[in-house]
Amino acid sequence: MNNPSNLKYTNAHEWIRVEGDFGYVGITDFAQGELGDIVYIEIDTVGEVVSKEAVFGTIEAVKTVSDLFMPVAGEVLEMNEDMNNTPELVNTDPYGKGWIVKIKINDLSELDELLSATQYSDYIAAD
Repeated sequence: MNNPSNLKYTNAHEWIRVEGDFGYVGITDFAQGELGDIVYIEIDTVGEVVSKEAVFGTIEAVKTVSDLFMPVAGEVLEMNEDMNNTPELVNTDPYGKGWIVKIKINDLSELDELLSATQYSDYIAAD
């Protein structure tokens, strides 16, 4: 299982890549594997401040629809436009081109509450 060490993770299987005060959020390789083929992503929170662990959108696979949870509080600045035409990027490149939203992080200290790659790997192994 690929869990890059430069990312932080949640127990709900989201990741965040931090660049200054901004973060890119997506779902983990484990999560996309569990969901199966991603066919649609809906983000209706662009321009809104979303609390930590609150739902910021949904992801639809062939067999199910799942909520997406915000790893840290922040303003949703944009959705990855590639998700409109090629949501399957979440399956093929979950940590790269498959990012879902870009946010402005409200409180960088909330990142300390997230899991490291090692902690996340241990979490999914125990599940």
